[in-house]
Amino acid sequence: MSNELVLTGNLSEVAKKAAEWLINRRPIKSLIDWGISFSLWPPHLTTSCCGTEFAAFAAPKFDGERFGVLPFSSPRQTNLLVIEGTLTRKMARAAKIVYDQMPEPKFVIAMGSCALEGGIFWNSYNVVLPSEIGIPVDVYIPGCPPRPEALARAVIVLQKKIRSNGFQITKK
Repeated sequence: MSNELVLTGNLSEVAKKAAEWLINRRPIKSLIDWGISFSLWPPHLTTSCCGTEFAAFAAPKFDGERFGVLPFSSPRQTNLLVIEGTLTRKMARAAKIVYDQMPEPKFVIAMGSCALEGGIFWNSYNVVLPSEIGIPVDVYIPGCPPRPEALARAVIVLQKKIRSNGFQITKK
């Protein structure tokens, strides 16, 4: 059978299928992806020293809001998790809970060499990587600590990734 859209049967099902089909067409799909890419809201979850660089990124000098990044207080209204440096076992549980509470689509940026490979704490018993606890990372930022400009670049890379790949929106 081909990928044609067949609109027969229950009226509410037909309306759902038609709305889903319309939402996933261009230019509406492009507009939705653009809106998602410029509405990145990370929760306040500072795991380590890279949090000061994230704070500098959000401050007036670098102005993260012009990139569409606005730190938010509740994980249930956010869609971007920035893992800022060392992720200890204790903070990993909190990061996983926050990640699980975030609505779809959700994105992750791992910031600093500690989040990438453990950094100077690579052989410590209590340091874990995001991949070890089941958090998939979209963009990695190397450095110790990475500059706010690197975070701005990572946001731009993530926005391009969102706009090029797109995300299927389905109504439940």
